[in-house]
Amino acid sequence: MLRCEAVGKRHGGGRWVLRDVDLRVSAGDVLAVVGANGSGKSTLLRILAGLSRPTTGSVSGRPPHIGYVPDRFTAHDRISAISYLTHMGRIRGLSASAARARGEHLLERLALVGGRNASLRTLSKGNAQKVALAQALLVRPDLLVLDEPWSGLDVSAHGVLAEFIDEVAARGGAVVFTDHREAITETHADGTYVIHDGLVTRRGALPARSRASTVELVLTVPPDGVVPDEVDWSALPGVADTSRRGGEVVLRVAREHSDAVLLTALRHRWSVAGLTGAADGPASRAAAKRPAL
Repeated sequence: MLRCEAVGKRHGGGRWVLRDVDLRVSAGDVLAVVGANGSGKSTLLRILAGLSRPTTGSVSGRPPHIGYVPDRFTAHDRISAISYLTHMGRIRGLSASAARARGEHLLERLALVGGRNASLRTLSKGNAQKVALAQALLVRPDLLVLDEPWSGLDVSAHGVLAEFIDEVAARGGAVVFTDHREAITETHADGTYVIHDGLVTRRGALPARSRASTVELVLTVPPDGVVPDEVDWSALPGVADTSRRGGEVVLRVAREHSDAVLLTALRHRWSVAGLTGAADGPASRAAAKRPAL
């Protein structure tokens, strides 16, 4: 699908941010890009998306429909979320009615707080991120490029984002994303590129066990009706996905961290409704239960 050959990037006469990058993204890939802050992850993603030109080397095979979510989505406009999405959809070739319908569908799935008519400048960071995700998916992307896409999202949206990634890959598209948490990259990515000192190396395809060595933990309000403490589940080590199902919280947790997460839940007065192995990959589960993207 897309190939970078000997790509290098520097700004003016400054240091080389990227050097001699050789990278291939094929249909159906879900790839993670990891590295320290300032290592060049965002620069590489902008090059893949066609928003930045490499200083040296070439990029070939870039597909026609690319969805991109930046690491920072500025949302200071008075325009409403749905008006913004309708406008962006028309820029990308959709009719006004199709763009609006598509935007409403995506915002409904993401459960935008305040609703579709909320002004962009009133949105929290997490809800602005939901609008950023929606604009990237208005036209079904052949390549979805996500820069720290989980940042700021609420619990329910974590699971929806995972579904979006699975849906793009299942249709033969490709996804490239960054995230600083190993549990996220191991759960969602088929392979990982590591950036260090401007050089990009492939860590290799993830073994089958990385997708199989997770458990699903279902938490609920205890039978005595005592309201449990709120917990930032996504911040706990090993938690890859979080979602809500009615009054329940559903967590996908790396098996080696499951005891610690379970203990945290019990300490915060949550009741355990279920604990099962999750041997099947996220794509197969999602394809069986969700509507098409």
